[in-house]
Amino acid sequence: MLSTKTKNNNKNNDNSINNDIKMSIFEHLEELRTRIIKSFLCFTITTCLSFIYIKDISYLLKQPAIGIKFLQLSPGEYFFTSIKVAMYTGLITSSPFIIYQITLFILPGLTVRETKLILPILITSILLFFIGILFSYSTLTPAALNFFINYGSDIVEPVWSFEQYFDFILTLLLSTGIAFQVPVIQIVVGIFEIISSTQMISAWKYIVLICTIIGAILTPSTDPFTQIILSFAILSLYFIATCILMILKK
Repeated sequence: MLSTKTKNNNKNNDNSINNDIKMSIFEHLEELRTRIIKSFLCFTITTCLSFIYIKDISYLLKQPAIGIKFLQLSPGEYFFTSIKVAMYTGLITSSPFIIYQITLFILPGLTVRETKLILPILITSILLFFIGILFSYSTLTPAALNFFINYGSDIVEPVWSFEQYFDFILTLLLSTGIAFQVPVIQIVVGIFEIISSTQMISAWKYIVLICTIIGAILTPSTDPFTQIILSFAILSLYFIATCILMILKK
């Protein structure tokens, strides 16, 4: 009897709201405004700092294409591209703080059980995003650039537009970071029993096809080698997440 009562109490606690203080719609809007301002300030500060150190950032982004000559094809191309790179860098570096602000806004309305789930998921999502960027920078980008540099190197000399190169590499970095969110989506749908781990394994043929399509869409280059690397990375993450989900469900 006591054991049943304890279980019921624990269940009730898990379903209880974190914050019982009721707020009016205006108070919610004011809090939302505060969170947005803080997020925007963080983004502005990181963007300004990125612009100050834009030469160092540009040097890092140029490393995968070492030995390639870059041209400024129009007046102000380097300047406007520098602003774009600074904004991308500012957004990436400020994203953990922005996600933190979003979490603080929605947390009071969640139950204790939902809070226990959402915090590890958010932390994992942020880590996977940055791991995806690192993987793209260290493996995917050099592979793609190698293909383009070597293909036809005996016929044409690779001289690239500064702006187009940075558009290419930034798109590849961000798309890989987004692609690495696949395990997070799997864990969420698995925990809420939308799809089971058994169903995920049984659908492996379709998943291979889907990963290939995602790799082709997210890769800005058209070479098959880069697409295969990204597809294989997504597929590996898919099966790792499936195994983790099976362990969690035991």
